[in-house]
Amino acid sequence: MKIISRNFVVIFSLLFLFFVGCKHEKVLRTITVCNVLEFDRNEVVSIPCSNLNLNLNDLNKDNLLLRENSKKDYNVLQWVDNNLDGEYDELLFMADVDAKSTKEYELLWKKNGEELQPKPKVTTYSRFVPERIDDYAWENDKVAFRAYGPKAQQLVEEGREGGTLSSGIDLWLKRVDYSIIDHWYNENAKQPGYYHIDHGEGYDPYHVGASRGTGGIGVWGEDSLYTSKNFIAYRTITTGPLRTIFELDYAPWSKYNIKETKRISLDLGSNFSRVEEILFSETIVPDYAIGITLHDNKGETKLDIKNGVYRHWEPIDDSYVGEGVIIKSNQVTNAEVYKTDIPDQSHLLISTKPCLNLIYYIGFAWQKSDQVHNIEDWDSILLKQSKFYANPLFVICN
Repeated sequence: MKIISRNFVVIFSLLFLFFVGCKHEKVLRTITVCNVLEFDRNEVVSIPCSNLNLNLNDLNKDNLLLRENSKKDYNVLQWVDNNLDGEYDELLFMADVDAKSTKEYELLWKKNGEELQPKPKVTTYSRFVPERIDDYAWENDKVAFRAYGPKAQQLVEEGREGGTLSSGIDLWLKRVDYSIIDHWYNENAKQPGYYHIDHGEGYDPYHVGASRGTGGIGVWGEDSLYTSKNFIAYRTITTGPLRTIFELDYAPWSKYNIKETKRISLDLGSNFSRVEEILFSETIVPDYAIGITLHDNKGETKLDIKNGVYRHWEPIDDSYVGEGVIIKSNQVTNAEVYKTDIPDQSHLLISTKPCLNLIYYIGFAWQKSDQVHNIEDWDSILLKQSKFYANPLFVICN
């Protein structure tokens, strides 16, 4: 009787722990990620919340965790409300998938999941910067960019100092993986011109002026590039550990009266911002041209129409910077290197079919960041990014 009683107690205890465990942790979905390319991939993937088919309010999304099958460590998650209506639209996580293989992850609910969420060391970031007139700046662990707002335009039009009249995209060359935007702007407020000097974290030597910078657009015709002015409004959609998204609105521009909104996103670990141009005109527009400025006509260009890769490699101060645009080849009608003696008007120009939504990637790499050592490295990164774009990771949620 003693032996039977002891066995009964053991079995009862195990069953009790099992049922308690079920109440404290439950696997909700299995997520399979497939990589069809011939090289390993470590990048952000997105799952529409509609595919999860979960009531996030009842579950408390902060208690949801994700991990690779058979692993103990949890992945960093980010929830995104794309239209700012108060409801989450997609779930982001970083997938690490070997060449030509698949990997499975599990999404689970845990009672104390909020306490177990991993704390990322690096992040993406973007914000409006009213203390530097009215820039909008964005960055991740590799690169940083900025665009110019209406007050900067007003200063130029009034003939006052400190402004910039341009819808071109500026590049900030950073050599650290942590966020530098706030620090550089704060120091610049105390010491004007601070971020134009390399204090060990990088600097901004890149000149935009009236050019397209890297990835600004216009309408190309009769040897002239018609462009918008500075953005007039902005919306920060999300900024977090894996992706930042924002929108910039522009006043109607050119004789075509084009209405333009740029929706820009930047993922952790990527040298490339994704640009979605939302465009509308009541009259027929001949094309939209994406530009990369050719500073003083220096540097080497490459037009790889087959792979949708357009590259510039140029000397800036005592180092080199590679810039690039990636776009699907079926969108492109023409590409050329246009050189002139007029300041800020020499460009590598990619002419595209006029459309309501134009999507492309813009990016760069600075030699002193150790991300690239030569032009061949930059070409390799560009080609890989073009393959990422053409072959996104395939995600199945069960």
